[in-house]
Amino acid sequence: MSGQPREAADAVAPITVAIADDHVLFCAGIEMIVGSQPDLAFVGSAQDGEAVVALVRETRPDIVLMDIRMPVTDGITATRDVLAAAPDTRVIILTTHQRREAVTESIAAGAHGFVMKDARPELLLEAIRTVHGGSSVYAPATTVALVRDLGEAHPAARPDPAAIAALTAREREVYLLAARGLSNTEIAESAYIGETTVKSHVSSILAKLGLASRLQLIAHAYAHRLVS
Repeated sequence: MSGQPREAADAVAPITVAIADDHVLFCAGIEMIVGSQPDLAFVGSAQDGEAVVALVRETRPDIVLMDIRMPVTDGITATRDVLAAAPDTRVIILTTHQRREAVTESIAAGAHGFVMKDARPELLLEAIRTVHGGSSVYAPATTVALVRDLGEAHPAARPDPAAIAALTAREREVYLLAARGLSNTEIAESAYIGETTVKSHVSSILAKLGLASRLQLIAHAYAHRLVS
């Protein structure tokens, strides 16, 4: 019987990665790190925020590593434009900045995570895989603290359960676990449900609440005093 070799049939498509950063040498370093991994594929770099949108339209990467400060168009505006052009692409902010304003604007733009530029290569690779897999948004403790602070800057006067009234009882349970920064695996273990079911619930929660990412979910929960 003819057909593809078993190895080809079992092969899993690599996670495709692009980067937007105005430092060419930095982009080359990321290309080397990504290219060294059998499950990742580097598809291109752009040196400004306008060029990365064109790159995304052409290559449709799974992940874009996005610098904040770039010429022509900044990374926050570019994040919005990238997600409008390719909604299935996920953006990880790769930056040296953890200012409150940068975090606020990046979350509002729909970023799925933050990684500092001085992070170890294995940390960056883990972030790419986990954000792509949807098991969790890769957020270092410092970023989670900043997200919490953002929520507390404009909090509800008291817990506001009406903010999640549109959710089912199970979705509310998943929402509160995700708001604590738990991964899909950890939520599945806590709620005694499968990871696929967790992913389905998270997608439904984001859609019902008009949120673009789990970082936005965390900020939403703190702003409405639903976690502490």
